[in-house]
Amino acid sequence: MEHQDKNQVILLAERPAGIPTESTFELKEIGMPELKKGEVFVKLLYVSVDPGMRGFMNKGTDDAIGLKFEIGFPITSRSVAQVVESKSGEFAKGDIVSSRLPWQIYQTIDAKKVEKVDPTLGSISTAVGVLGVPGLAAYFGLEKIGEIKKGQTVVVSGAAGGVGSIAVQIAKIKGCRVIGIAGSEKKIEYLEKEIGIDVGINYKKTDDLAKAISEACPNGVDIFFDNVGGKTFDAVLGSINKHARLVICGEISDYNENHPPQGPRPHHILIQKSARMEGYVVFDFMDEFESAKKEISQWLKSGELKYRENLIEGFENIPAAFIGLFKGENIGKQMVKVSDVTSS
Repeated sequence: MEHQDKNQVILLAERPAGIPTESTFELKEIGMPELKKGEVFVKLLYVSVDPGMRGFMNKGTDDAIGLKFEIGFPITSRSVAQVVESKSGEFAKGDIVSSRLPWQIYQTIDAKKVEKVDPTLGSISTAVGVLGVPGLAAYFGLEKIGEIKKGQTVVVSGAAGGVGSIAVQIAKIKGCRVIGIAGSEKKIEYLEKEIGIDVGINYKKTDDLAKAISEACPNGVDIFFDNVGGKTFDAVLGSINKHARLVICGEISDYNENHPPQGPRPHHILIQKSARMEGYVVFDFMDEFESAKKEISQWLKSGELKYRENLIEGFENIPAAFIGLFKGENIGKQMVKVSDVTSS
């Protein structure tokens, strides 16, 4: 078996109370796994870190979103890897694959649980970014839940993040007026000048967010794509139009709350506006993944859709990259580069 590097794994050391810290994780050196029939032996290349993973760290039962992490066992997330050796007829040495994988540099996995990455669609890291769950979440949230149409007004919270930065661009491609909410002037500059949204709102510099949204949306809000929840959701709610769609993709403001604060109950406004609020999991639309990836890929190749990765290098830095999500450090998709691709 060809490898020269040591093998390491990152485990869940303790369940966090609030925002995870370095003590939430344990970096451990381990031996190399033994490859069995029907498996592939892979090395990690890119690891995605996503805010929604925070919920997997809480004690509880598994649900539709994913498996809960157990203390003393590896953290897992969507990752890109390269096949080092294969005992499966489906994969060969050098193949690039993607799956939900443990945070472990070298590992074996059932070949049925990985899929090949198509390098013709985009760079291989996009398999866990714009052409992976983040991009697909933006695409299906707007297309299927939001039922987006040209000329509508779309508001996106967490607009400079991995999902939000794609959602605002899809909305622009579809011919909508787009307002993005983010938490720094650097992010607002990125959204307005580089991506080209209509209005960016820095919620940290706004005394009255509801008023700022109302002023930015003089014709009301047709679609609210929400990645944040909490007070941001409350602020947008008062500006929604008749038959508005509220697309609930995430709630990063509450992921670290042991007892999330009770905000305004939206029932009355939803009734009054004949509006619809709907949450979703991207895997609800798994049967349409490939066609969606092809359309997103075309937007990338044409230059209509710009993609930014906030790339952090080093396996040992995965916990810090994850923690950084809750400090608002990233513009675009936060991910970690673990290894270089090995030439065949």
